[in-house]
Amino acid sequence: MGTAAGAGALRLPGLHGYAVEFSPYCPGRVACAAAQYYGMAGCGTLAVLEQNEAGVVLLRSFDWNDGLFDVTWSESNENVLITCSGDGSLQIWDMAKTKGPLQVYKEHTLEAYSVDWSQTRGEQLVVSGSWDQTAKLWDPAVGKSLCTFKGHEGVIYSTVWSPHIPGCFASASGDQTLRIWDVKTPGVKLVIPAHQAEVLSCDWCKYDENLLVTGAVDCSLKGWDLRNIRQPVFVLLGHTYAIRRVKFSPFHATILASCSYDFTVRFWDFSKPNPLLETVEHHTEFTCGLDLSLHKRGQV
Repeated sequence: MGTAAGAGALRLPGLHGYAVEFSPYCPGRVACAAAQYYGMAGCGTLAVLEQNEAGVVLLRSFDWNDGLFDVTWSESNENVLITCSGDGSLQIWDMAKTKGPLQVYKEHTLEAYSVDWSQTRGEQLVVSGSWDQTAKLWDPAVGKSLCTFKGHEGVIYSTVWSPHIPGCFASASGDQTLRIWDVKTPGVKLVIPAHQAEVLSCDWCKYDENLLVTGAVDCSLKGWDLRNIRQPVFVLLGHTYAIRRVKFSPFHATILASCSYDFTVRFWDFSKPNPLLETVEHHTEFTCGLDLSLHKRGQV
């Protein structure tokens, strides 16, 4: 992946990063959702970073009065982002403005832990997942949620739109399941008993609409084919603590990356007999956020 060679670092003193997302518009631009005191108390910061000749620089930052746990870029405006926070609210920010947020949506009754902006054409929808065991559907132009999805029996840690199927998203939960939802129907489409442990992250393959991956507290990654959920397509072992986030590569159908409370980022190719490609040990604390650039092949 060429990870170590082109690595840039920026410290955010007093803040712990929870999520990072590359801008879909500007190569080298990254949003980071961060919180004080590991998100257990204190405030949060949205930091927008940019890589240039000087290294990684802080382009813009916004503060919120509770920890920020996730961030997603607008798919319709290069300056707009949405974060979610420990007070159960979602915040819309505009980088073109010095202060913010533009809007706050407060409907979740517990921590809002996940937020994602739809990537399929023809819809501008946002999904959020919360510790209140619900996922909510939002149109950023409307001041309240469009729909609430109930069914999980534990905390929702991750909600991710399908990059292929409009109106379809996946959720990963502390109830040990991966669930597939359709915004046109209120009930769950599919329940996959993915792990015998809390599932902290999930992602869709960018090249196969039926393939997802889950990462869990049991230190394993599992691949799931929605056409046959009786057993996983692959199981990847190597992390020594809970897997905090997993992402498929935008450039390779069989490559994915994961990060963990074991301080490492690992790269995998599940098509190979020895799937672990590389282990990166740059971090000296829990590694919670991870993203792969859409613009630069191999940039993480």
